[in-house]
Amino acid sequence: MNYLFTDLLWWSLGIVGLVLLVIRIVELAWAKLRLLTAMSLPGEKQEFWRRTQWHRMPSLKRGLLYAPLWKKRHNREIRLSSAANMGTLPSRLHALILFGYLASNIAYMFILDWKNENKYALCAEIRGRSGTLSVVSMVPLIIFAGRNNPLIGLLNVSFDTYNLLHRWMGRISVVEVIIHFISWAIVQVADDGWAGVQHKILHDRFIGYGTVGVAAMTILMILAFSPIRHAFYETFLNTHIILALIAFICTWVHCISASVGHLPQTPWILAIMALWLAERTARMLRLAYVNWSGRGFTEAFVEAVPGEACRVTMHLPRSVTVKPGQHAYVRFAGVNCWESHPFSIAFYEHAYRSDDLLPVSEKDRSPPDHRTRKSVGTTVSFLIGAHTGFTRKLYKAALRSQSHSVSMRAALEGPYAGHHSMDSYGHCVLFAGATGITHQISYLPHLIEGFNAGTVATRRVTLVWIVRDYEVLEWARPWMDKILRLPNRKAVLQIRLFVTRPKTASQVVSSSTTVQMFPGRPNIPMLLAKEVGEQTGAMCVSVCGPGGLADDVRDAVRKVQAHGTVVDFVEESFTW
Repeated sequence: MNYLFTDLLWWSLGIVGLVLLVIRIVELAWAKLRLLTAMSLPGEKQEFWRRTQWHRMPSLKRGLLYAPLWKKRHNREIRLSSAANMGTLPSRLHALILFGYLASNIAYMFILDWKNENKYALCAEIRGRSGTLSVVSMVPLIIFAGRNNPLIGLLNVSFDTYNLLHRWMGRISVVEVIIHFISWAIVQVADDGWAGVQHKILHDRFIGYGTVGVAAMTILMILAFSPIRHAFYETFLNTHIILALIAFICTWVHCISASVGHLPQTPWILAIMALWLAERTARMLRLAYVNWSGRGFTEAFVEAVPGEACRVTMHLPRSVTVKPGQHAYVRFAGVNCWESHPFSIAFYEHAYRSDDLLPVSEKDRSPPDHRTRKSVGTTVSFLIGAHTGFTRKLYKAALRSQSHSVSMRAALEGPYAGHHSMDSYGHCVLFAGATGITHQISYLPHLIEGFNAGTVATRRVTLVWIVRDYEVLEWARPWMDKILRLPNRKAVLQIRLFVTRPKTASQVVSSSTTVQMFPGRPNIPMLLAKEVGEQTGAMCVSVCGPGGLADDVRDAVRKVQAHGTVVDFVEESFTW
């Protein structure tokens, strides 16, 4: 029965993955067809792609795919204080998947021979079942935790979603291993009393390592409780890795030390450890490759900017491929160098050899096109808000300098994600709140240059950026200056800036019809309804910012599904 339920659990996960893969292939094929047919058409000729081709899709998006668990709240944190919160609520689709996995584990756990009058035999059956199910859950648990998880790109499922599944599978696995230990203890106490339990734990290798593993996993689950995790995240992360490693080693020793020989679960725990080591090795190799070459090491220039934030420019010693919407993990030699944190890549440029900038012949006076030149380095820019811990230390390090800037050795791990291409959409609406501008601004040069080259279907891009005060606009000024000077920018890009707390009315002045500034918060449902009324081709609505803003945009996207046009929704978030 244990093997049967193990197969059922893995088959159910495999079937879900296979269904997602089929959906992903269909999505990619449909997007490619839309791109090929629409990229040569003007906006008014993209009417076919503007209308939904399956009449049930808007209802499916509104009621399941984009729906929060209940009412409107999804990504807005449930705060207990300024330092601690209870995390966020899963979406309706995520909740269904989690419920299915939890319900199957409960069912498989308690399909037992309840007619057996010997309660100790029943405990033995529960002990074997719970231990088996716990190790089964560890396999997807460790895969979903990895930054290099191949399923992210293959299934187009975000790391944030896998992180959610990782947390819940971890809780299920820990509860099952606690049941495993209690079931053993009940029988042991009946046989030899508590003194016998103590003797087994201290002198029996099989039981001792198993007990240490249970203790490590129990402590791990307690420390992962949302208020503790959020209040002391950096400490939690390091402790989490150490405790997980202890749990894996102890489980392995437990499996190979049984008096009956190696337990059947031994290959599973070896596979888990191999996956964990492979992912860590891949990260180290990637870190070394990106940040070191014959030209030296990665250097970072950190500027303190108004509004308590840092604008970081990292000069990588080799060429790295960067796509819009990607993020990377960064660390700095002078600021908690053992920690790495994820940030969206706002802007990137490639460096070329000086001889590549010369004309290729005397007749051709123009330098060669950048697409035919070989890059020798890449400059990647980030915006990092100063909160607590690492980000606050980085901000203070820049402030200490008279110029409010500092250079230091740094390292970049990545880039990751970037699987949401907007090339096939005729109309893109990008919402950003505060530092969320970094994710959205990375799409602008790509889409405008693609419009000029005729390689994208995009004919209209609307950027909505909500900031606290006027000085925050300085965060993106260097990048925005370059974007606003791009050819045909006015034909494609419209910018709406909302300053929620302007100090004076004179600060809120629109510089042109394509770059407009407004005081206060935007009416998101009205703004999005207006965009849908003027929709060009298929539309993609993206949001990156505080949880409250993301929930408002999600709710507005669900409401406009009633119009019967194609309006897709992408949320960039990192819940931890």
